[in-house]
Amino acid sequence: MSEYQYYEFLAIDRPLTDQQQAEVRALSTRAHITATSFTNEYHWGNFRGDAHRMMERYYDAHLYLANWGTHQIMLRFPQIVLDPKLAERYCAGDQVSAWTSGEHLVLSFTSEAEEEYWEDDVERSLSAIVGVRAELAAGDLRPLYLAWLSAYGAWERDEDAFDYAEEDEPEPPVPPGLGSLSAPQRALAGFLRLDDDLLAAAAETSPAAQPVQHDRKALAAWIGSLPAERKNALLLRMIGDDATRVRWELLREFGGNTADHVETGRTVAELLDTAATRRHTREQQETARRAEEQARRKQAQRQARELHLNKIAQDLEAAWARVESFIDTRKPREYDQAVDLLRDLQALAIRDDHAGTFAQRFTHLRERHQGKPSLIKRFTAAGLIPE
Repeated sequence: MSEYQYYEFLAIDRPLTDQQQAEVRALSTRAHITATSFTNEYHWGNFRGDAHRMMERYYDAHLYLANWGTHQIMLRFPQIVLDPKLAERYCAGDQVSAWTSGEHLVLSFTSEAEEEYWEDDVERSLSAIVGVRAELAAGDLRPLYLAWLSAYGAWERDEDAFDYAEEDEPEPPVPPGLGSLSAPQRALAGFLRLDDDLLAAAAETSPAAQPVQHDRKALAAWIGSLPAERKNALLLRMIGDDATRVRWELLREFGGNTADHVETGRTVAELLDTAATRRHTREQQETARRAEEQARRKQAQRQARELHLNKIAQDLEAAWARVESFIDTRKPREYDQAVDLLRDLQALAIRDDHAGTFAQRFTHLRERHQGKPSLIKRFTAAGLIPE
């Protein structure tokens, strides 16, 4: 496969102005650019722009992938809705990073792996993943934890992904709900190649997620207590295409981040060891299940075979007559049917201790049709050789 790279950016909170669109157009003449999106793919050469700078200046979400195995997601937030210090607790080497730019926080999640095959439609992943941005802004830290976990999960694919000293790296706060991911979170986990057994190991200490439900009366009273000047400023921002950020800020200020996170004290090594144990147990169970299923299939085949032979045994002469009638047609398909029936008669004779009788009748049959080389060849190939 030739070289392939794909870039996609989304402007979610505020569309790009004509001037901003012109600025990003200067970076690529072939990109498809709108007020809210930028997409381009390369089969040779490289993108002239800097994805990090584009996220800092223009866009809220970014997806990059290359056919040599790089998967990357970037997300931008107002710092007011996601504490940079909290985000830093989930950073892991080059795979998960966070930095501030002006009033924004930018997250970058990267997965590296040698691809054995190219997954169809992987370029369309951003639309399925981008929902994690709103979840993070609302206080759901599962996407951050999933990125951290996938980063250290790469250690099982590449022993040089991290220094061995990082085996003792402590696990960051475990958010609730790891056992019941949302659709965008599942899409993110898949894009970052997060191992299912590692996720299951991590979820062992994750409490069930509780839906955030705001007391409408309390919320109404709190809004009513806001100064009129503040309300007017908020309304102006909403009219000025800043509605999403206003909602996030108000919910966060009111108390939208109520999830309890668990400090487990587990290390990276302990998580990986637990995942390896789960994987070994699961593989053993799957092997046993496949063996049981195979045994059931073989038993069913044996029973069906016995029923088939018993039916033939009810009238052996009729079966031999059918053999003769098949042969008399002198047609290849009927020759094959004659051979199949003879093999059944042979198996039945062996089962019922009549092998000598079968051998005698088959010998006479073969002698009578010696002049049919195609039929004789079929007898030999089927192992029907007279004594």
